[in-house]
Amino acid sequence: MTQLERLGYNVEIERYRSHYSTFDVGRVIVQHRDRYVVASETGEHLAEVTGAFRYLAESSNGFPAVGDWVAVSHHDELDMIHAVYPRKNVLTRLAVGQYGQLQPVAANLDLAFIVTAVGHDFNINRVERFVALCLAEGIRPVVLLSKIDLADTALSDDMIQQLHNRLPELTIIPFSSLNGTGYEQIRAMILPEMTCCLLGSSGVGKSTLLNRLAGAEWMKTLTISDSTQKGRHMTTHRELVVLPGGGVLIDNPGMREVGISDGGDGVEQTFREIADLVRQCRFRDCTHRHEKGCAVLQALENGDISRQAYENYLRLEREKHHYQQTLHEKRKGNKKFGKMVKQVLKDKRRFDELP
Repeated sequence: MTQLERLGYNVEIERYRSHYSTFDVGRVIVQHRDRYVVASETGEHLAEVTGAFRYLAESSNGFPAVGDWVAVSHHDELDMIHAVYPRKNVLTRLAVGQYGQLQPVAANLDLAFIVTAVGHDFNINRVERFVALCLAEGIRPVVLLSKIDLADTALSDDMIQQLHNRLPELTIIPFSSLNGTGYEQIRAMILPEMTCCLLGSSGVGKSTLLNRLAGAEWMKTLTISDSTQKGRHMTTHRELVVLPGGGVLIDNPGMREVGISDGGDGVEQTFREIADLVRQCRFRDCTHRHEKGCAVLQALENGDISRQAYENYLRLEREKHHYQQTLHEKRKGNKKFGKMVKQVLKDKRRFDELP
C-alpha cells in the first residue's frame, strides 16, 4: 500500500487529480493558523496557500482543513497549496467572535466519534449539537462515553440509558482508558478506507483514546511553532493520524460550545420524533410554543417527548434560523456592494470620456 493509499487515497480522488496534473497531490494532516503540514508520496512538508488562493477565497471555510486533498508544488522552504480538491463533506462550526463566519473543523469524513465523559462533562444537549452538525454533512455519528471506570455501574448505566432515550438510533459505546473496556469495539468501526474524527470538549479522554488506537506506529508529523510558525512544537492543533491496521483518525482541540450553522436537515435528523410531529401541526408556520393544534406541544403535554429534548430542539432550530438570516443579509450586502463598485467604475469611464 502506498503512502497516499494509507492516507485514504481512492478512485474518486484519482478522478479529480487529472484537473491538477501539473501539481502533486497531498493530504492536509496538520493545521495551525495559516500554516499546514501536507503529506504526499514525497513525504511530509510544511505548506501555505498561494497569494492567489488567499485572494480568491470567499471565506475562511474555503481555506484548507485537516483531511482536505490539495494540489501542491514543492519548494525548498515551504510547499505551496494551489487548490483544494472537491470535498465529500466538511464539518464546520461558527467561528468564535466572527459574526456569521464558518470555521472548518475537518474535511472528507466518514464517521465522527463524539466523546463525552462520565461526570461533570456529561451533557446530552451538547452531544445532540455535535450529532446535528454531523448529520447535516452526511457523516455517521457514534457516541463514546468515556471514563466509565470513574463511576459505579449504576451511574454509568443510567447515563447510557439517558443517551439511548434521547438518541435511540445512534451507536453508543462506553469505554475506559484504565482497563481497555470498549476499545476493541471502537477500533472495529474504523475500516481501512475510512476517515474518522474525534469531537468533544477538553479533558474527556480524546487524546488518550487516540494514543491507544495509534500505538507505537503513530504517524510522526512535522509540527509548527506558535511563536515562529516554523516547525517545532505545537500544543493545540488539528491532526490526522494514520492508524496501524488501516484507517485514519483526526484529532481536534476540545470544543465545549459549537454553534449550529446547518442549512440542511441535521437538526431534523437528530430529533426525528419531533420532526415527524412538526409535520402534523395545524399551521405550517407553527413555532411550537403556544399555538392551538400544535402536535409538538400536545406530545409534550402527553409525556411522549421529554421537555429537555423539546427545549434543545427549539434552541438549535433558532440558532439555525439566525445563521441562515445572517448569511442571507451578508450575501445581500455583498451584492449591493458589487453593484456600487460597478456604478463607480461606470461613472469613472463616463468622466474619463469627457472632453
